[in-house]
Amino acid sequence: MANSGEDFSQFDISKEEKDKLVAVVIRFILFKTHQNSGCPIKREELSQLVTKNYRHRLLPAYVINEAKDKLSTIFGYELRELQRSRPSSTNQARLSQQSGADAKSYVIISQLPAEVHRKYVEDVNTSHLTGFAFVVISVVHLAGGKITEENLWHHLKRMGLHETDENLPVLGNVKQVVETLVQQRYLQKDKISGSEGTTLFYELAERALDGPVTERIKQYISQLLARRKLTYSCHLCTIKREVRASKFLALSGRCGDLGRLV
Repeated sequence: MANSGEDFSQFDISKEEKDKLVAVVIRFILFKTHQNSGCPIKREELSQLVTKNYRHRLLPAYVINEAKDKLSTIFGYELRELQRSRPSSTNQARLSQQSGADAKSYVIISQLPAEVHRKYVEDVNTSHLTGFAFVVISVVHLAGGKITEENLWHHLKRMGLHETDENLPVLGNVKQVVETLVQQRYLQKDKISGSEGTTLFYELAERALDGPVTERIKQYISQLLARRKLTYSCHLCTIKREVRASKFLALSGRCGDLGRLV
């Protein structure tokens, strides 16, 4: 973590120049997060903001750390580096759908308590998207953390959601919303080639595997188990009933930390 009192004379820049660089990085992070619906920001993008006019190789890391401190103390956000999760399959014929697998990236997470965030920050106009994300992540979780595209759409169709739906009143283009979960790194999408052809899989990615998110999903499932003993199929049926009744809004209230992952 950067120390505001740390000597930065090694970079041969003034305090004013350093503060300006930090402000540029913070502004970029906040606007890019809003513009791209919370998709991760590549470290390379942040570094380029610094190296555009300055060539010291250690300066980008220093500025990013300073920005991280200020985002926390001033804006109440944690700048978290994502650790890219590897697909569970070791099949050599697998073709990853995600590029830059080893690239470092960041997301910002609200440090406010969940109840405070829900009351004062959460946008009710996007709550249905959080609820939908919770449903999809729960389905994949119950499938063991990995599910074929065919099976995922099988469950979504039973909720009244079809791959060909493009203009739903709340979600709009459903397939595009699912793809957004891949871009946001809640899901990882992979192709596995075998003797019978190519199969497309969705697997839980690093943001869905985040401790607080995983715990929230487990708590929700435990609440269902407390009511009655449920099989995997019954879990999905219960989620489906809630989806039909709530249109994803009520489920968004169960998401906890998922709703704070901006």
